[in-house]
Amino acid sequence: MDRKLIEEYESGGGKLAKAIEGLSQQDLLWVPAKEAGIGLWSIQQIVIHLMDSDLIWAARMKRIIAEDHPVILGYDETKFAASLFYELQDAAKAVQILDLNRRQFAKALRKLPDSAFQRTGEHNERGPITLEQSVRAMVEHLDHHVKFIRLKREKLGKPLKA
Repeated sequence: MDRKLIEEYESGGGKLAKAIEGLSQQDLLWVPAKEAGIGLWSIQQIVIHLMDSDLIWAARMKRIIAEDHPVILGYDETKFAASLFYELQDAAKAVQILDLNRRQFAKALRKLPDSAFQRTGEHNERGPITLEQSVRAMVEHLDHHVKFIRLKREKLGKPLKA
């Protein structure tokens, strides 16, 4: 287990905060045209989705650590976005929640022996998944969506400075 993965996981909140820095509420709620090819969600929807996903995966990872091969249930992210009033939630607070959750959970991850990262859960849609794969999936998931936030910022004329 490469322990740098835990550092990458923990730093995700900072990456997300930087990605939305300086955006107005209007910017956050802007929805690109389908033809733009940069996804159909607003930046706000992406941020709230990342928070929801992060909290769900943290609970899943805790179960993988504490229980023997738990069942991990999937969820429909599109239905969450459509039904949970993402447009009314606070993107900055969502980033804070994600950041605090990751920083807090990283403390537990650091204390685990390497062998714990091979513990598994059974995802009802994806099959067996290890703790290590779960942490990596969360790092990659955030990076994937930050890429789309960057593209949306460019379309808004507010590119993210390197």
